This record gives sequence, structure tokens and C-alpha cells, in this order.
Amino acid sequence: MALGVAAQVFADRLRVPSVVFLVLAGLVVGPEGLGLVTLDVAGGALRAIVGLSVAIIVFEGAFHLRIERIRSARRETLRLITVGAVGSLVGTAVVVHYALGAPWDLALLIGSLLVATGPTVITPIMSVVPVRERVASTLETEGVVNDVTAAILAIVVFETVLLGSRGLPTLVREFALRFGLGVAVGVAVAAVLWAILRYGTQAVENAPQNARLMVLVSSLVMYGIAEVLGARIGASEAGIAAVAAGGFVLGNADIPYRDTVEQFKGDVSLLVIAFVFITLASLLSVDDLLGLGVGGLVAVVAIAVLVRPAVVLLCTVGERLTLRERLFVSALGPRGIVPASVATLFALELQPRNPAAATTLVGTVFLVILVTVVFEGGLARHIAQALDVIPKRVIVVGGGRVGTELAERLEERGESVVIVEQDTEVIERLREQGFTVHNGDGGERDVLERAGIENAKVVVAATRDDDLNLLVGQLANAYGVETVVARVNDPGNVAAFDDLDVEAISTSSSIAWSMDNVIERPGISQWMRELNRDGDVQEIEVSDPTRAGKTVAELSDELPESCHLALISRDGTNHLPHPDDRIELGDHLTFIGRREAVRDAIAYCTD
Repeated sequence: MALGVAAQVFADRLRVPSVVFLVLAGLVVGPEGLGLVTLDVAGGALRAIVGLSVAIIVFEGAFHLRIERIRSARRETLRLITVGAVGSLVGTAVVVHYALGAPWDLALLIGSLLVATGPTVITPIMSVVPVRERVASTLETEGVVNDVTAAILAIVVFETVLLGSRGLPTLVREFALRFGLGVAVGVAVAAVLWAILRYGTQAVENAPQNARLMVLVSSLVMYGIAEVLGARIGASEAGIAAVAAGGFVLGNADIPYRDTVEQFKGDVSLLVIAFVFITLASLLSVDDLLGLGVGGLVAVVAIAVLVRPAVVLLCTVGERLTLRERLFVSALGPRGIVPASVATLFALELQPRNPAAATTLVGTVFLVILVTVVFEGGLARHIAQALDVIPKRVIVVGGGRVGTELAERLEERGESVVIVEQDTEVIERLREQGFTVHNGDGGERDVLERAGIENAKVVVAATRDDDLNLLVGQLANAYGVETVVARVNDPGNVAAFDDLDVEAISTSSSIAWSMDNVIERPGISQWMRELNRDGDVQEIEVSDPTRAGKTVAELSDELPESCHLALISRDGTNHLPHPDDRIELGDHLTFIGRREAVRDAIAYCTD
């Protein structure tokens, strides 16, 4: 556990998935390293300890699987977590069968485990690679859903490995018994716990602490009851189904103290994940990995380079993701915690009956995890840069009313916005509203670097502190940000911002200007308010050579009906468009009209 915490600290420091250091720690203390951890270290209790650890890991993954997230997922994402999961299973099984000569049942078991990518490896990568939200949400949703999918699929296929020789009717009956028992136990325990949390703990002084402990223990109770009942009726391995079902039910129920529960469970999961990985290493030896031979390397390369891209490119056909973004998603499929933990549990079960199958199972899963995490995780940012899928960001320092409203407007126009804020209550509120928020002082270099200032096109300092806003402006200029805008609360400080070439927006002057518009120009003021509701004004640079050379009249004929070209800016000068004017590459065009029509016009001129 100490090694697990150390691995997490190093991973956070270097901004890479912690699984890399967990794997290395396992190898160091395993039989091939210092020999501190072997199969004999826990005696006969090893399988039970691993089983309870897996229960916590799978429970946490299911707990984070929200129905709303699945419902709100786009068609491409839904295809990826359904058709894509099946395609990944089949494709991986075919590769393992022919590359390693594994029997079909074992190949399908390995394929089912490697369906999972998992948030524990995807989320750290997404924090380092600032791709568009639509790309990050696709990868993260796939990881969260497929963690649970892989666990359930693995149960199905594991029953095939254990019971396949008894015939299909027996297999179906035994699986239905195990799965049905697990779901029933998980739902029942979750329902009881929900009732206790909702109605039995509110008046207790230590209610949050009790809630954390009860949710944690419930995962162990679900697993334990299902395993005990299953053993009595000859239906072992019902525990995984129980924790998956129970975690899903509790995660979508309205329980109190959810935030503290999730944080506590995350800390506990870190410890058991460390234990599982080190245990996994104790099942391996260099000879086992070398025993996979060239076939093992062929299998890993084929899974990463052939199966994953084929599945992703097939499932993400549509207009939401560009071809470059689809290629990036296909290049990023690192496996992590769930395949390792469930593989360890199954290997312990298989070891007495079929040692060769257990070795192939653990060796293949371990090798795929190691290679995909190290190479795909380590090269993710370089891949994103090569494919040019990292958008220029807008960083808003300050999550107050001004910063939040500005972020809303920018995101509505399709900008990639990151808010920097250090008030924990404000951060929670912003994240609940769906914003990307970085915790920290916006006046510190490392905080701005984590927020992506090196790839920012706009930085906005929107706090109530003029000194902090001035410092943010200085730092943004030092990084060569194209546009730096700052809120100025004291009109007497405007000159200081002007001296630093920071665009200063005086709060008092802006309010006075808006009031003056209402008094002197009521028509324009009313029009601007209506524009904020369902209209938009956008300026873009013409970057598509096929659009250059067209006249304003020709371009206008190709624009949506509810969008008009209002202004042409060229070489620092502005003029109203004339039908005979020709558009040149690099021109800045200002469009005005309905929001969706303006977005379509922007896409037409820049794609």
C-alpha cells in the first residue's frame, strides 16, 4: 500500500497514468525482483483478499456510471460502448487465438477483459492532453461504461472456460444462476443501504463519516453474500455481478453526502488497486512473458494497431468527430485496473485446474496493459499534436459571476474554455454546471501551465482583484498569448493595464455604456439583448483555400438564410462588404445572425 501511494504521487508529479508506476513497483517487489511478494505471502487467504479488492474496484467503477451520462451520449459514443465493445472482444479473441495459439474459450476470456480502457488510465491522459470536450467525453464515457461491461463479459466467458465442457444447456443455466443471484443480491443490499442513508442517518452527528463507511462496507457485503450463497448452491463467482449491479443502483440513487463518499472511496480504491497490481506481479515471471514469444508481441501490436482503430473508426462515423479526432481516439486505448484485477482473480481460480491457461491469461493481459499504457499514455500528447486535435484554449481566471457568464457565452459558441479558480465551493458549483475547472491561484505559473496556457489563444483575468488580474496579464503576455483581456475594477488602474498591452475592460465604464445605450439607443440595446438569447456575432479568419477567390455575392448565396456577412477586415482595415468584393485567404469575416446559422457559416469558411 505504501508503494501504491508512492506510485500515485510520482504519477501525479509526472502527469502520467499511475498504472505505469504500479506495474514497475509490482515487478520490483515480485518474485523476479526482490522476492518480497509471492503467492505464499497471504497463505490460503490470497484469493479472498484479491476478491474483496476486486469488489471495491468494480463497485467504484459501477458507482460512477450514471444513467444521465449514457442518455446524453451521442450516437457515436453509444455505438462505441455497445457495438464497439463486442467488436473489441471478438477482434481481440481472434488475434489471441491465432497469434498465441490459445483455445477459443481462453481467447474470448482475454478479449472480454481487454474491452475495458477505464477512467483510471484515460482521465490522467486527458488532463495532460487538452483535446476538445467532445473527444475527451467520448473517451471518458467509453472508459467508465466499459469498465463495468468488461467485468460482466468476463463472468460470462469465465463460465465458458470452467463449464464449457458440460454442454451449452448447462453453461446457460449455470451462468443465469450466477448472474441472477449476483444482481438480486446487489440490488437488495443497495436498496437497504439507500433506505438507511436517506432516513436513518440524518440526525446522527457523524452522518457523513458513517455514510462513507457504510457505502464502502456495502460493496464487501454484496460480494461476500453473493459468494457465500453461490458456494452453497454451486454457483461461485456471483460476487462480481453483485457489486456491479449494486454500485450502479447506488450511483444513480439520490444518496446524501455523495461528494464525500466518492472522495473516500477513491482513496480506498487506490490502496486496493496497489495491492492487486503487486499481487498480479507475483503471479508473473520473466519466463512467463518470454514464453509468449513473438506471438505475444504480435498480439499486442495487432490489438493496438489493428483491432482498436478498426472498431473506433467504424463506430464513430458521423459529423460530431472529425477524421483527425477519430484517429486520435483510435490511437488511445490503454488498458488498466479492471482487466488487471479481474484477471488476477480468475487466474487464482484457474491456477489449480489449468496452470498453463492461468499463465497465458495473466501474461497476455499484463503485457497489453504495460505496452498500451507506456506507449499510448506516454505518447498521447505527441499523437494529438501530430494529428492537430489540440484546440486553442480560452482560459478564464476567476469563476465569479463575470467569469462564469463569459465562459457560458464562449462555450455556447463552441470555444474550449478552462476556468481557473481556487475557492472549493465555487469549483464544485462550476463542475456541476459542466465547466472544465482547474484548482489553483491564477497568478502562479504552474497553475496556468496545467490549465494549458501554452496552447491558449485567449486569457481573461476576471477576478475582483486588480493586482491579480494585472499579474495574470503579465504572465499571459510572457507566454505569447494572442489576446489578453482583463477586468478592471478601479478605473484608476486602466493605465497600468494599457502599459502592459493588456486589453482593459473597466467594470464601471461597461455598466455606464450599457445604461447609455438603453437611454440614447434603445433600439440597439433591445436588439443586443435579443441577440444574446438566440443570435450571435462571430469573427473568423478564412483558412480554407477553396473559399478564397469567391465574391461576397457568391459567398452569401452559400451561407445559411439566417446568417449575413457584416464586415470584412483585411490588413488592419475594416470595410462593409460589397457584392463584387473578393474574399482572400487570411481575411477576417464578421458574421451576424441566428446562433446555429452563424456556426454553420463559420464551419463552412474554416473547414
